Amino acid sequence: MNDDLRNPMSLFDIRGKVAIVTGASGAFGAHASKVLAAAGARLVIAAGNKAELDAVAARCRDLGAEVEAFNVRPDSEVACEEITKGATARFGGVDILVVASGKNDVAKIVDMTPARFLDVMDANVTQSWLMARAAGRQMLKQGSGKIILMSSARGLLGHPAGYTAYCASKSAIDGITRALGCEWGASGITVNAIAPTVFRSPLTAWMFADDEKAQEVRKGFLTRVPKGRLGEPADLAGPLLFLASRASDFYTGHILYADGGYTAG
Repeated sequence: MNDDLRNPMSLFDIRGKVAIVTGASGAFGAHASKVLAAAGARLVIAAGNKAELDAVAARCRDLGAEVEAFNVRPDSEVACEEITKGATARFGGVDILVVASGKNDVAKIVDMTPARFLDVMDANVTQSWLMARAAGRQMLKQGSGKIILMSSARGLLGHPAGYTAYCASKSAIDGITRALGCEWGASGITVNAIAPTVFRSPLTAWMFADDEKAQEVRKGFLTRVPKGRLGEPADLAGPLLFLASRASDFYTGHILYADGGYTAG
């Protein structure tokens, strides 16, 4: 009998794996770091907000993880190499990369300057590409690795409220995911993306409130969500562990929609 059938949960075992998480001070990055820590991974976390980064590092250590923290954003080739080399120096390699860094800037196209558009594209696209490139070099030497990028339902669907920069950036993430999935398909590296819709975070907390405006916005949004609710951070833990573990070895170039069915209808 196949050993996996004797213990199928072993497919999701990432104990001892080395995981890099960028944007670790943000909503998804912080949650991803804690989930990976609780699952037994050794962590290298990076973010520009030192106070928040230190708080996440402390929480991950409380969960039993070995943690190396870098107060840096993946906004240059040098920074991405520093993060990757830091992981190999401390832990001997890189098994998992989660790129959770990014931003949004909402404005109608006629009101948005080219500089603001390019700033979103740089934060969401260029930095993901640079980090995947740096960690991917190490993974190619190892002959294995898991790269997880952060997309969005907005990579597939438009939005009427001034999302040209954000939608374009997430569509580009989908393209990078598919292209790298093909480029590195035979190398032992998988490249996938998680694409949530609205989930609870400091930026979206107002949508979860009980005031009249929030209820009106939420009601309109939920008409498109078959599950009938907004997302919670816990809804991203399963997809993350799946894509970070052996369970997803035959999945690459895949966009996993964690959206309650939003993109299905």
